[in-house]
Amino acid sequence: MSPLRPLLILAAILAAGTGGFFFGRTNGGTPAAVGANTPSGDVVYYQDPDGKPQYSPQPAQTTDGRPYRAVRAGEDVNFDSAAKSANPSGQESKRILYYRNPMGLPDVSPTPKKDSMGMDYIAVYDGEDDDPSSVKLSPGKLQRAGVATEPAMLQIIATPVRAPGTIQLDERKISVISVRTESFVDTVEDVTTGTEVRKGQPLLSLYSPLIATAAADYLASLTMPANTFAQSGSRQRLVNYGAPDSLFARIQKARQVPVNFTWEAPRDGIVLERNVSDGMRANPGDVLFRIADHSTVWVLVDVAERDLAAVSENQSATVRVRSYPDRTFAGKIALVYPHLNPATRTVRVRIELPNTDLLLRPDMYAEAEINTGSDEPVLAVPDSAVIDSGSRQIVLVDKGDGRFEPRSVKLGRRGTGYVEIRDGLADGEVVVTSANFLIDAESNLKSALKGLSDASAPQ
Repeated sequence: MSPLRPLLILAAILAAGTGGFFFGRTNGGTPAAVGANTPSGDVVYYQDPDGKPQYSPQPAQTTDGRPYRAVRAGEDVNFDSAAKSANPSGQESKRILYYRNPMGLPDVSPTPKKDSMGMDYIAVYDGEDDDPSSVKLSPGKLQRAGVATEPAMLQIIATPVRAPGTIQLDERKISVISVRTESFVDTVEDVTTGTEVRKGQPLLSLYSPLIATAAADYLASLTMPANTFAQSGSRQRLVNYGAPDSLFARIQKARQVPVNFTWEAPRDGIVLERNVSDGMRANPGDVLFRIADHSTVWVLVDVAERDLAAVSENQSATVRVRSYPDRTFAGKIALVYPHLNPATRTVRVRIELPNTDLLLRPDMYAEAEINTGSDEPVLAVPDSAVIDSGSRQIVLVDKGDGRFEPRSVKLGRRGTGYVEIRDGLADGEVVVTSANFLIDAESNLKSALKGLSDASAPQ
């Protein structure tokens, strides 16, 4: 058997495995038309008529009796040049370094030999492996493998963290209305649960014996201007009883003690509770009304433990609720709670949102997207360009003319399909983004062959 024939069969098998196309066929997988790029040269091997990766050095037939198709040296790739480079007569001026396995296995020999199938080992000459740091592929193999490239460039990487949660009231904007003395409610204004009220708006009118007595003392002190101590003492008792400021103004203006006085809303907000009716008796500490300001709300979300390091206060966040799927609400992180929930392995994060139109209601479900990235552009490549083995990350740099160099890199943040390159790559260098695993496999095979040849070469 000719030494050239096994090499050509191996090249056909590798080309078929790499790109899924076979010699003697067009890229569509159909036989080439007669007269279009007519094959030339000697018959180098025979191939299954259906294009399957089955070859024979002699004429053969399929199981159903159809003959194998003859493949000539001029089909699909330039076998003439391959034959020339493999011709020993053309390599007389070069030294043979070693002989490699014809099937591409990591097996080399310092002397000529045959494999278990009787195929000759292929000679590797001095100068064929001048650049051990890179691997070179033919244009045909690059096209069949579908190799795509993209330059590394500076860009902003967005790395959002998504977390579910609920809308809650701002705890600092909730007021409770209660009395500090035994009192009797005269009338309640037309204010019910859910009513929106304004600061200073009347809520109810009531009578308190202790407040009435303190008010009488305060009025008496007003008629004695020199007795400032008495004025301050009686005024302080009214303050201690929780009398509103409107009561002082009413006494000073009318110069008489009112039978009852009006209790007013302490803030703008919505009535959450009403526990009072006309004529009822109110004991000290009884909650009559509870009012909350809804102009600002909290979004309490649960961030996964793995994302906690990227989340910090003052980061911007975008919130969506199910009630308004076409709207987003912008806010900022106000607090990252100090405790971890052991059951869910999450940490609670508080996001504050303005709610001027009152669309956001307590206990609504919400989905928050926290922007943990930076506005500074960084050197980045597509995620698909990185081959990650766990302990080592590499990219394949396109050196031009079909040469590719594996390059170790250090990674940073990830987001929006890109990954930051902190070391190992320069701005503008072109990296492989598709079929890089096939190139890497060929590079590893080359390294293995080189290592074995060095180990087995005669000293």
